[in-house]
Amino acid sequence: MFDIAYGIEYTEGMRTTDTRRLSPEAQEEIRLRVVSAIRQGMGKSEAARRFGVSRTSIYNWLNKVESGSVRALKSKKRGPKPGSPLKGHQAALVVRTVTDHCPDQLKMPFVLWTREAVQWLLRDRFELSVSVWTAGRYLQRWGLTPQKPLRRAYERDPVKVQRWLTQEYPAIARRAKREKAEIHWGDQMGVRSDHHAGRSYGRRGQTPVIRATGKRFGCNMMSTITNRGTLRFMIFRKRFNTSVMLDFLSRLIRSVNHKVLLILDNHPVHRAARVKKWVSARIRQLEMHFLPDYSPELNPDELLNQDVKTNAVGRRNAATPQELEGNLRSYLRSTQKRPDIVRNYFHEEHVAYAAL
Repeated sequence: MFDIAYGIEYTEGMRTTDTRRLSPEAQEEIRLRVVSAIRQGMGKSEAARRFGVSRTSIYNWLNKVESGSVRALKSKKRGPKPGSPLKGHQAALVVRTVTDHCPDQLKMPFVLWTREAVQWLLRDRFELSVSVWTAGRYLQRWGLTPQKPLRRAYERDPVKVQRWLTQEYPAIARRAKREKAEIHWGDQMGVRSDHHAGRSYGRRGQTPVIRATGKRFGCNMMSTITNRGTLRFMIFRKRFNTSVMLDFLSRLIRSVNHKVLLILDNHPVHRAARVKKWVSARIRQLEMHFLPDYSPELNPDELLNQDVKTNAVGRRNAATPQELEGNLRSYLRSTQKRPDIVRNYFHEEHVAYAAL
Protein backbone atom coordinates (compact mmCIF):
# COMPACT_ATOMS: atom_id res chain seq x y z
CA MET A 1 0.00 0.00 0.00
CA PHE A 2 1.28 3.49 -0.84
CA ASP A 3 0.18 6.70 0.95
CA ILE A 4 0.01 9.37 -1.77
CA ALA A 5 -0.36 12.24 0.74
CA TYR A 6 2.82 11.57 2.69
CA GLY A 7 4.88 9.37 0.39
CA ILE A 8 5.03 6.48 2.92
CA GLU A 9 4.90 2.93 1.63
CA TYR A 10 3.60 0.20 3.93
CA THR A 11 4.62 -3.35 2.95
CA GLU A 12 4.80 -6.73 4.59
CA GLY A 13 7.95 -7.13 6.64
CA MET A 14 8.87 -3.42 6.36
CA ARG A 15 11.62 -2.27 8.73
CA THR A 16 10.75 0.09 11.58
CA THR A 17 10.81 3.74 10.47
CA ASP A 18 12.09 6.59 12.64
CA THR A 19 8.94 8.71 12.55
CA ARG A 20 10.74 11.59 14.29
CA ARG A 21 12.07 12.57 10.87
CA LEU A 22 8.55 13.06 9.53
CA SER A 23 6.50 16.21 9.80
CA PRO A 24 4.16 16.53 12.80
CA GLU A 25 1.18 16.10 10.45
CA ALA A 26 2.57 12.85 9.00
CA GLN A 27 3.31 11.50 12.48
CA GLU A 28 -0.23 12.29 13.60
CA GLU A 29 -1.70 10.58 10.52
CA ILE A 30 0.31 7.38 11.18
CA ARG A 31 -0.80 7.26 14.81
CA LEU A 32 -4.46 7.68 13.88
CA ARG A 33 -4.30 5.04 11.11
CA VAL A 34 -2.54 2.51 13.35
CA VAL A 35 -5.07 2.88 16.16
CA SER A 36 -7.97 2.78 13.67
CA ALA A 37 -6.63 -0.41 12.07
CA ILE A 38 -6.21 -2.15 15.43
CA ARG A 39 -9.74 -1.14 16.46
CA GLN A 40 -11.02 -2.75 13.24
CA GLY A 41 -9.36 -6.04 14.16
CA MET A 42 -5.78 -5.85 12.86
CA GLY A 43 -3.22 -7.43 15.20
CA LYS A 44 -0.54 -5.29 16.81
CA SER A 45 2.32 -7.22 15.20
CA GLU A 46 0.62 -6.96 11.80
CA ALA A 47 0.13 -3.20 12.28
CA ALA A 48 3.78 -2.79 13.27
CA ARG A 49 4.93 -4.56 10.09
CA ARG A 50 2.47 -2.86 7.79
CA PHE A 51 2.94 0.71 9.02
CA GLY A 52 6.68 0.40 9.76
CA VAL A 53 6.48 1.41 13.43
CA SER A 54 7.57 -0.28 16.65
CA ARG A 55 5.28 -2.35 18.86
CA THR A 56 6.35 -0.15 21.82
CA SER A 57 5.02 2.94 20.07
CA ILE A 58 1.74 1.15 19.32
CA TYR A 59 1.27 0.20 22.96
CA ASN A 60 1.99 3.81 24.03
CA TRP A 61 -0.57 5.17 21.57
CA LEU A 62 -3.23 2.70 22.68
CA ASN A 63 -2.63 3.54 26.34
CA LYS A 64 -3.04 7.22 25.58
CA VAL A 65 -6.34 6.57 23.81
CA GLU A 66 -7.63 4.37 26.62
CA SER A 67 -6.72 6.97 29.28
CA GLY A 68 -8.08 9.89 27.32
CA SER A 69 -9.36 10.08 23.80
CA VAL A 70 -8.24 10.03 20.21
CA ARG A 71 -7.25 13.68 20.67
CA ALA A 72 -4.30 12.45 22.76
CA LEU A 73 -2.72 11.36 19.46
CA LYS A 74 -2.78 14.89 18.04
CA SER A 75 0.64 16.45 17.36
CA LYS A 76 1.71 19.07 19.83
CA LYS A 77 3.81 22.16 19.26
CA ARG A 78 7.50 21.35 19.36
CA GLY A 79 10.24 23.27 21.17
CA PRO A 80 10.50 24.75 24.64
CA LYS A 81 7.34 25.82 26.39
CA PRO A 82 6.68 29.57 26.32
CA GLY A 83 7.49 31.59 29.39
CA SER A 84 10.25 31.18 31.94
CA PRO A 85 10.27 29.58 35.39
CA LEU A 86 12.34 32.59 36.52
CA LYS A 87 10.14 35.45 37.69
CA GLY A 88 10.80 39.06 36.75
CA HIS A 89 12.06 40.22 40.15
CA GLN A 90 14.32 37.17 40.34
CA ALA A 91 15.83 37.93 36.93
CA ALA A 92 16.42 41.56 37.98
CA LEU A 93 18.19 40.39 41.14
CA VAL A 94 20.47 38.08 39.14
CA VAL A 95 21.37 40.88 36.69
CA ARG A 96 22.24 43.26 39.57
CA THR A 97 24.30 40.54 41.22
CA VAL A 98 26.28 39.81 38.04
CA THR A 99 26.93 43.49 37.23
CA ASP A 100 27.69 44.70 40.76
CA HIS A 101 29.62 41.81 42.34
CA CYS A 102 32.28 39.23 41.57
CA PRO A 103 31.46 35.57 42.31
CA ASP A 104 34.18 35.25 44.96
CA GLN A 105 32.66 38.20 46.86
CA LEU A 106 29.54 36.05 47.28
CA LYS A 107 31.59 33.06 48.52
CA MET A 108 30.91 31.24 45.25
CA PRO A 109 33.47 28.73 43.88
CA PHE A 110 34.12 30.90 40.79
CA VAL A 111 36.33 33.86 39.89
CA LEU A 112 34.48 34.94 36.73
CA TRP A 113 30.82 35.11 35.80
CA THR A 114 30.35 32.14 33.48
CA ARG A 115 27.25 30.17 32.50
CA GLU A 116 28.17 27.65 35.18
CA ALA A 117 28.41 30.43 37.78
CA VAL A 118 24.95 31.75 36.85
CA GLN A 119 23.63 28.18 36.94
CA TRP A 120 25.05 27.81 40.46
CA LEU A 121 23.56 31.17 41.53
CA LEU A 122 20.07 30.24 40.32
CA ARG A 123 20.20 26.95 42.17
CA ASP A 124 21.54 28.53 45.38
CA ARG A 125 19.22 31.57 45.48
CA PHE A 126 15.98 30.25 43.98
CA GLU A 127 16.37 26.45 44.06
CA LEU A 128 15.97 26.58 40.28
CA SER A 129 17.90 23.93 38.39
CA VAL A 130 18.67 24.82 34.74
CA SER A 131 21.19 23.62 32.18
CA VAL A 132 24.24 25.67 31.21
CA TRP A 133 22.57 26.29 27.81
CA THR A 134 19.49 27.73 29.53
CA ALA A 135 21.75 29.89 31.71
CA GLY A 136 23.42 31.12 28.52
CA ARG A 137 20.05 31.98 26.96
CA TYR A 138 19.12 33.92 30.09
CA LEU A 139 22.36 35.91 29.89
CA GLN A 140 21.78 36.69 26.22
CA ARG A 141 18.18 37.75 26.91
CA TRP A 142 19.38 40.08 29.70
CA GLY A 143 21.90 41.76 27.37
CA LEU A 144 24.96 40.31 29.15
CA THR A 145 27.85 39.25 26.91
CA PRO A 146 31.18 37.52 27.67
CA GLN A 147 33.99 40.10 27.93
CA LYS A 148 37.59 40.21 29.06
CA PRO A 149 37.44 41.74 32.56
CA LEU A 150 39.65 44.50 33.90
CA ARG A 151 41.80 43.75 36.93
CA ARG A 152 41.14 45.93 39.98
CA ALA A 153 43.09 45.76 43.23
CA TYR A 154 41.35 44.86 46.47
CA GLU A 155 43.24 47.76 48.10
CA ARG A 156 41.53 50.32 45.87
CA ASP A 157 39.47 52.71 47.99
CA PRO A 158 36.22 53.64 46.18
CA VAL A 159 35.66 56.61 48.49
CA LYS A 160 39.00 58.16 47.52
CA VAL A 161 38.31 57.44 43.85
CA GLN A 162 34.93 59.17 44.06
CA ARG A 163 36.49 62.16 45.85
CA TRP A 164 39.12 62.39 43.11
CA LEU A 165 36.49 62.35 40.37
CA THR A 166 34.06 64.80 41.96
CA GLN A 167 36.30 67.13 43.97
CA GLU A 168 40.05 66.89 43.55
CA TYR A 169 40.42 66.68 39.77
CA PRO A 170 37.71 69.31 39.04
CA ALA A 171 39.61 71.66 41.38
CA ILE A 172 42.86 70.99 39.48
CA ALA A 173 41.08 71.62 36.17
CA ARG A 174 39.70 74.95 37.43
CA ARG A 175 43.15 76.02 38.63
CA ALA A 176 44.68 75.11 35.27
CA LYS A 177 42.12 77.24 33.47
CA ARG A 178 42.53 80.14 35.89
CA GLU A 179 46.35 80.09 35.80
CA LYS A 180 46.57 79.15 32.09
CA ALA A 181 48.52 76.02 33.03
CA GLU A 182 48.71 72.68 31.22
CA ILE A 183 47.58 69.44 32.84
CA HIS A 184 49.95 66.60 31.97
CA TRP A 185 49.25 62.96 32.83
CA GLY A 186 52.46 61.02 33.35
CA ASP A 187 53.60 57.43 33.74
CA GLN A 188 56.60 55.18 33.12
CA MET A 189 56.84 51.62 31.88
CA GLY A 190 59.34 48.98 30.83
CA VAL A 191 59.23 47.06 27.54
CA ARG A 192 60.90 43.78 26.62
CA SER A 193 61.97 42.29 23.33
CA ASP A 194 60.01 39.06 23.90
CA HIS A 195 56.64 40.81 24.15
CA HIS A 196 54.26 39.89 21.32
CA ALA A 197 50.72 40.96 20.52
CA GLY A 198 48.11 40.15 17.91
CA ARG A 199 47.36 36.98 15.94
CA SER A 200 48.63 35.40 12.74
CA TYR A 201 46.74 33.24 10.26
CA GLY A 202 47.74 29.61 9.81
CA ARG A 203 46.32 26.20 8.99
CA ARG A 204 43.74 24.87 11.42
CA GLY A 205 45.42 22.93 14.21
CA GLN A 206 48.90 24.19 13.26
CA THR A 207 50.05 27.12 15.41
CA PRO A 208 51.97 29.69 13.32
CA VAL A 209 55.63 30.19 14.28
CA ILE A 210 57.44 33.53 14.11
CA ARG A 211 61.21 33.84 14.09
CA ALA A 212 62.77 36.19 16.64
CA THR A 213 65.99 36.54 18.57
CA GLY A 214 66.45 34.29 21.59
CA LYS A 215 68.15 37.13 23.47
CA ARG A 216 66.13 39.08 25.97
CA PHE A 217 66.63 42.77 26.43
CA GLY A 218 64.55 45.80 27.17
CA CYS A 219 64.36 49.50 27.89
CA ASN A 220 62.15 51.95 29.77
CA MET A 221 59.99 54.89 28.81
CA MET A 222 58.67 57.93 30.68
CA SER A 223 55.90 59.98 29.08
CA THR A 224 53.21 62.58 29.60
CA ILE A 225 50.13 63.45 27.54
CA THR A 226 47.50 66.20 27.61
CA ASN A 227 43.87 66.21 26.51
CA ARG A 228 44.84 68.69 23.79
CA GLY A 229 47.02 66.09 22.09
CA THR A 230 50.48 66.97 23.43
CA LEU A 231 52.91 64.07 23.96
CA ARG A 232 56.31 64.22 25.69
CA PHE A 233 58.52 61.17 26.20
CA MET A 234 61.99 59.99 27.16
CA ILE A 235 63.51 56.54 26.52
CA PHE A 236 66.25 55.19 28.79
CA ARG A 237 67.92 51.89 29.65
CA LYS A 238 68.91 52.44 33.26
CA ARG A 239 66.64 51.63 36.17
CA PHE A 240 63.94 54.18 36.92
CA ASN A 241 65.15 56.25 39.90
CA THR A 242 65.11 59.82 41.16
CA SER A 243 67.91 60.91 38.82
CA VAL A 244 65.96 59.72 35.80
CA MET A 245 62.80 61.34 37.15
CA LEU A 246 64.50 64.71 37.63
CA ASP A 247 66.06 64.47 34.17
CA PHE A 248 62.63 63.96 32.63
CA LEU A 249 61.03 66.77 34.66
CA SER A 250 63.80 69.15 33.56
CA ARG A 251 63.16 68.31 29.92
CA LEU A 252 59.42 68.63 30.40
CA ILE A 253 59.41 72.17 31.81
CA ARG A 254 61.88 73.29 29.13
CA SER A 255 59.59 71.97 26.38
CA VAL A 256 56.49 73.96 27.36
CA ASN A 257 55.73 77.66 27.71
CA HIS A 258 53.18 77.28 30.51
CA LYS A 259 53.12 76.03 34.04
CA VAL A 260 52.68 72.26 34.22
CA LEU A 261 50.29 70.53 36.61
CA LEU A 262 51.60 66.98 36.46
CA ILE A 263 49.35 64.11 37.59
CA LEU A 264 51.08 60.83 38.47
CA ASP A 265 50.47 57.59 40.31
CA ASN A 266 52.01 56.87 43.71
CA HIS A 267 55.24 55.25 42.60
CA PRO A 268 57.89 55.67 45.36
CA VAL A 269 60.17 57.61 43.00
CA HIS A 270 57.41 60.14 42.29
CA ARG A 271 57.09 60.85 46.02
CA ALA A 272 60.81 60.73 46.84
CA ALA A 273 62.09 63.53 49.09
CA ARG A 274 64.68 64.58 46.53
CA VAL A 275 61.99 64.96 43.84
CA LYS A 276 59.70 66.93 46.16
CA LYS A 277 62.55 69.29 47.05
CA TRP A 278 63.41 69.82 43.39
CA VAL A 279 59.78 70.54 42.47
CA SER A 280 59.21 72.90 45.40
CA ALA A 281 62.10 75.04 44.15
CA ARG A 282 60.29 75.39 40.79
CA ILE A 283 56.75 75.85 42.03
CA ARG A 284 56.00 78.49 39.40
CA GLN A 285 56.85 76.05 36.63
CA LEU A 286 55.69 72.72 37.94
CA GLU A 287 53.32 71.14 40.45
CA MET A 288 52.71 67.45 41.05
CA HIS A 289 49.40 65.83 41.99
CA PHE A 290 48.75 62.19 42.70
CA LEU A 291 46.00 59.77 41.75
CA PRO A 292 44.28 57.59 44.35
CA ASP A 293 46.21 54.44 45.24
CA TYR A 294 45.75 51.36 43.05
CA SER A 295 43.77 53.22 40.38
CA PRO A 296 45.78 53.00 37.13
CA GLU A 297 42.57 52.97 35.08
CA LEU A 298 42.12 56.67 35.95
CA ASN A 299 45.35 57.64 34.16
CA PRO A 300 44.99 58.34 30.40
CA ASP A 301 48.75 57.82 29.93
CA GLU A 302 48.17 54.10 30.61
CA LEU A 303 46.38 53.96 27.25
CA LEU A 304 49.47 55.34 25.52
CA ASN A 305 51.49 52.62 27.24
CA GLN A 306 49.12 49.93 25.95
CA ASP A 307 49.24 51.39 22.45
CA VAL A 308 53.05 51.44 22.43
CA LYS A 309 53.40 47.91 23.83
CA THR A 310 51.00 46.54 21.25
CA ASN A 311 52.03 48.38 18.10
CA ALA A 312 55.63 49.52 18.62
CA VAL A 313 56.83 46.39 20.42
CA GLY A 314 54.32 43.54 20.20
CA ARG A 315 53.92 43.62 16.40
CA ARG A 316 57.60 44.14 15.54
CA ASN A 317 60.69 42.00 16.01
CA ALA A 318 63.73 43.82 17.36
CA ALA A 319 67.05 41.96 17.03
CA THR A 320 69.08 44.38 19.17
CA PRO A 321 68.49 46.87 22.01
CA GLN A 322 69.23 49.69 19.58
CA GLU A 323 66.54 48.46 17.19
CA LEU A 324 64.02 48.18 20.04
CA GLU A 325 64.71 51.77 21.11
CA GLY A 326 64.53 52.89 17.48
CA ASN A 327 61.11 51.28 17.06
CA LEU A 328 59.88 53.05 20.19
CA ARG A 329 61.19 56.47 19.17
CA SER A 330 59.82 56.14 15.65
CA TYR A 331 56.36 55.19 16.87
CA LEU A 332 56.23 57.87 19.56
CA ARG A 333 57.45 60.60 17.21
CA SER A 334 54.81 59.67 14.63
CA THR A 335 52.20 59.77 17.42
CA GLN A 336 53.44 63.24 18.46
CA LYS A 337 52.60 64.44 14.96
CA ARG A 338 49.02 63.13 15.33
CA PRO A 339 47.42 65.04 18.24
CA ASP A 340 44.08 63.47 17.29
CA ILE A 341 45.43 60.04 18.29
CA VAL A 342 46.50 61.35 21.69
CA ARG A 343 43.15 63.07 22.22
CA ASN A 344 41.38 59.81 21.42
CA TYR A 345 42.98 58.19 24.50
CA PHE A 346 40.76 60.47 26.59
CA HIS A 347 37.60 59.02 25.01
CA GLU A 348 37.96 55.74 26.88
CA GLU A 349 35.22 55.35 29.48
CA HIS A 350 37.39 55.33 32.63
CA VAL A 351 39.37 58.47 31.68
CA ALA A 352 36.65 60.45 29.90
CA TYR A 353 36.40 62.68 32.99
CA ALA A 354 39.85 64.10 32.05
CA ALA A 355 38.87 65.04 28.50
CA LEU A 356 37.67 68.55 29.47
